Amino acid sequence: MNDHNSKNIPSNSVDRLFLPDFCSIRMVFAVMMVAQLLAFILVLSPIQNPDNLWDELGILSLFIQWVALSSTALLCTSRRWLARLNNTPAGIISYILVLLVTVILSECTVWIIDYVGLEKSAEWHATFLLRNLVISAIVSAIALRLFYLQHEQRMHQEIESNARIQALQARIRPHFLFNSMNTIAALIRTQPDHAEKAVEDLSELFRASLNDASHMVTLETEFETGHRYLEIEKLRLGDRLQVEWVLDALPMDLQVPALILQPLLENAIYHGIEKLPDGGLIKITGTCDNNCLKLMITNPVTSDSSKVHIGNRIAMNNISERLQITFGQKSNLNITMLEHQCDVEINIPVASCRQQTKEVTS
Repeated sequence: MNDHNSKNIPSNSVDRLFLPDFCSIRMVFAVMMVAQLLAFILVLSPIQNPDNLWDELGILSLFIQWVALSSTALLCTSRRWLARLNNTPAGIISYILVLLVTVILSECTVWIIDYVGLEKSAEWHATFLLRNLVISAIVSAIALRLFYLQHEQRMHQEIESNARIQALQARIRPHFLFNSMNTIAALIRTQPDHAEKAVEDLSELFRASLNDASHMVTLETEFETGHRYLEIEKLRLGDRLQVEWVLDALPMDLQVPALILQPLLENAIYHGIEKLPDGGLIKITGTCDNNCLKLMITNPVTSDSSKVHIGNRIAMNNISERLQITFGQKSNLNITMLEHQCDVEINIPVASCRQQTKEVTS
């Protein structure tokens, strides 16, 4: 087995080991099922004495399950130690351990047979031991190879997902930089306190946008980032921009991808509020029910089709992909265009809707 990927893996990371977690009930059950299937195959393949078929199946199943579960227990207890090694030595040692368990339990079986007084020839002893070793060697080699291929596939998918997230987040950058700088420049002489606050908000926004793509933030932090962005835009748009936050009891400690809210607020202003002479209201609604967190952003749009700018929806597509990479297919982003209104809804699956409230004012 090739271990070229394992060199870049932290030695203390058990999750990076190509072997599955043999301590889990699901894996133990899978091992038992495969072992029983192997017993059926070995009993049915010769069909030499159909009268003793069930007796042979019972004895063989008992022995194979004994070997399988003992090997599973040994790999379970030694997994943390094996995780310190590269994949190749870990695979070789695991292979040797399984063969060693097979030899020991085969000898124990021979001893039990001798102890109860069953007569077996010397050739039977050697044949029994050799047969068990060959079967164990083949099955173990196939299983370890499958485990390694699955590990390589998972690693490839993880690297690909991280690369996609990096590329997606790299394109999510505040487009309002120049407008914000002009606004700050205009406020420096007349309202220095407001200018200083705007600089602080702007620096926090860019710090968030320059974070690593795999960086997760709490839902509370994401709301605060959105609030900072809206505060900067209110300095520029004045009374034309009205904001209303309606947040029910939400799990504010929920980890979400950074910058999933700010680009949507930016779209609401750029494609909605700025197109209207009198501006309008952006309403952010958050609810959590039936293990689903829903965020709704509602903004007015102009009814003049000549001024409607759909855009290429890069931000929408990026956020949707980032949500699905993080939370799976159950998460989604939906856009509903009405005559005078645009609704953007984010759905995120959550384990539970804990009763936490956070007031966000604008």
